[in-house]
Amino acid sequence: MYFAALLARTEDGWEASDTELDDVETLSDLADLAREASPDEDTVLVLIEQEDAWFGVVRVDGEEDPRIYVSDAAAAARSSYGEILLTDELLGRDPDDGDDLDALDLDGTEDGDSDDEADDGDPVAGTGEAVPHGPVGDAQILDDLGVSEKELRSLATDAVTEIAEALGASETLETVR
Repeated sequence: MYFAALLARTEDGWEASDTELDDVETLSDLADLAREASPDEDTVLVLIEQEDAWFGVVRVDGEEDPRIYVSDAAAAARSSYGEILLTDELLGRDPDDGDDLDALDLDGTEDGDSDDEADDGDPVAGTGEAVPHGPVGDAQILDDLGVSEKELRSLATDAVTEIAEALGASETLETVR
């Protein structure tokens, strides 16, 4: 079970909208969804929480590249929504160091792997690289909005609600929960 909401900062305060991520396949799709929530290019936060296992914050300020924070990369890697946030850049990987096309079979497995073994122990399917346990990304993503890096890193359960409270948007968020 997951919860995702958009919080858009406007002249009148925060506006919240529930968001469905089923049609979102990439970080670019998510950033476009956030930009649509604020026609005036104000700050928009996408808050995602999955069963108190992990949470993510994506911040979009106008046309700038999105900034991302994920509380537990390994837990997020087991979620299709988390995989959207865990980009090569966020994980410190060089995208050119990805799969060797010569080592791939047409059935989607690498040479020497059986179909049954293809994803065992690989949190991000197809990468062959482990994802770190713990937080990744920009821990200062909410500093200027009143949530310090230390506070963000200390959040565990019900993190989205605590972030909304710190932003003064808890009542607004509850309207879409």
